[in-house]
This record gives sequence, structure tokens and C-alpha cells, in this order.
Amino acid sequence: MAINALGYLGVRSDRLDDWGDFAGKLLGMQRIDRGGKALAFRMDDRQQRLLVSDEPGETLAFMGWEVEQRDDLQTYAARLERYGTRVNPGGRDLCDRRFVKDLIWFEDPCGNRIELFHGPMIASDPFVPGRPIDGFMTGPLGMGHAVLHVKDIEVMLPFYRDLLDFHVSDYGLKPYGLYFFHVNGRHHSFAMVGSGQSGFHHFMVEFQNLDDVGQGYDLALQQEDRIAYTLGRHTNDYMTSYYAYSPNGFFVESGWGGRVIDPQTWESQQTHDGPSFWGHERLYLTEEEGRKRLRDMRLEAAAGGRRSPPV
Repeated sequence: MAINALGYLGVRSDRLDDWGDFAGKLLGMQRIDRGGKALAFRMDDRQQRLLVSDEPGETLAFMGWEVEQRDDLQTYAARLERYGTRVNPGGRDLCDRRFVKDLIWFEDPCGNRIELFHGPMIASDPFVPGRPIDGFMTGPLGMGHAVLHVKDIEVMLPFYRDLLDFHVSDYGLKPYGLYFFHVNGRHHSFAMVGSGQSGFHHFMVEFQNLDDVGQGYDLALQQEDRIAYTLGRHTNDYMTSYYAYSPNGFFVESGWGGRVIDPQTWESQQTHDGPSFWGHERLYLTEEEGRKRLRDMRLEAAAGGRRSPPV
């Protein structure tokens, strides 16, 4: 029994046209119209990876996590209900809208809607990107990763780790809890920032070609106030990436070269270095809010010669 990939994400927004440009023309996803109230986007041979719906509510509508076997849905449902979490079956209409054979849904302790599904539907026509790119790193690694702000990490940690079997890749404790989790070979498919806030921090998509990230960065630079983090490289998953503001205001990370681990042998560890070897200047922060502190951590990493291991 296992959850093995981030399969899809849902977002609520009244800015459908902006999302069409952002996800299609900047990220390079394939836009699919779902009637007047929703847009869907493909990244590969799956029918749907991102769904943006014009409806009220918080920005993150749902996270869809794929399970290995159909029976895993009932196993997880029973475990969650013993814990006291109400689990809802997905009816045929909901499964059809998600393009899956079966699903269940429930809420985590912070109220985020989680959907576990089995049997994703495969498109009969090829993926056609919204701009010229070589494609995304998906397949067994899933859609990418998703990161949440959480108010109480001590409540959220056992829910995802112990009930949903998410495996800790690494974690930091200062200045607040920050936990990264893997469910397959991708270094992390999920993370939590114990910021005391709630909501969506960002999601990440990984490109097959570094030039596709760089060309997207050039496109984003042409749009006023689109860049949130400059181009840089992370210390834990070695991802070279930049972050852009989505039409809803949360971030979307466009990356390349992410670390692939062996889940069978990986041992979690506490990290003490800053989040980036270089770059990733937080343009959205003031110096007092932590921009200088993060910059100093990068300069300390450079002075100490810290870098990713050679390939």
C-alpha cells in the first residue's frame, strides 16, 4: 500500500484568462477549456494535471495523490476514519471531472482538501505544449511538488507522515519547522512550512531541458512584478529554478535538474545550510523581513565552498 505520486492540483480563481496565459504561455502547459467556468491544463499524456475553477473559496481547491492499487483507497479510508477523519467517496461525476477511475477525499487538519485516486485516464491525442519546450519531468515522478504554509506543524507532521505514509527526506527546525517529503524518487513531492500561516506557498513543475527554464525566465522578466525569486539552485534537491507569482499570488517554481533519490535506502536528515547555494533572491521580501539573512546564508555557503556533488 502506498501513495506514489502527486497526480494533479486544483486551484480556485476568478482570473481564468490570466491563468490561460500564465500556465499556457509562460509555463508551457497545454490549455484545455472545460466550459465557461473552468480551465484545465495538460503536462504529458494524462488528461489533466491542473484544474483552475472560477468558484469561491481558498486558493488551493484540492491536491490529488495517486495510489498504487485500487484497494489502497479503502485501506487508507479505514485508517483515516479510525483516526477520526471523515472520508468521502468520490461519485462517478467527480471521478469523471478528475479523469480517474476511483477516488476518495477528505480534509487534513488544516482544512486542505486531499483526494486519493486510482486509475488516471490517458489522453488519446499527444501533448501539445503552450510554448516550444521539450516537455516536463513527470511519469513515475508525478506532476511535481506542492508546498503548504501550516499553522501547527506538530499536528500536520504525524498526519502526513504516519497516516498517509509520506516519507521525510530532510527537515530544518530554525527559524521554524520546514519538512520535505518523498513518495517516489523525486527528492520531495510535498513540503510544509511551519510559518504560522495557512494556505498555498507554491507548486513546482520540472522541465526536461534547462533552456526551457531559462527561456521561461526571460519571458517572465518581460512582465512587471512577475518574478518572486530570481534564478538559483537549492541545497537539498539541487533544483535550478526561479519562482514566479501566479495570477492568484502564490508562487510557481519552474525548475530543472532535480535530485532523484532511492526511496528504499534514503535516510532523512536535519539540514543546517540555507535553502540555496546561490541565487533565489527573494524579491518579495524586505531586508528586515529576512531577505538579507537569506542572502548572507548564500554568501556563507559560497565562502565555505558548499555545492552539489559532481554528477
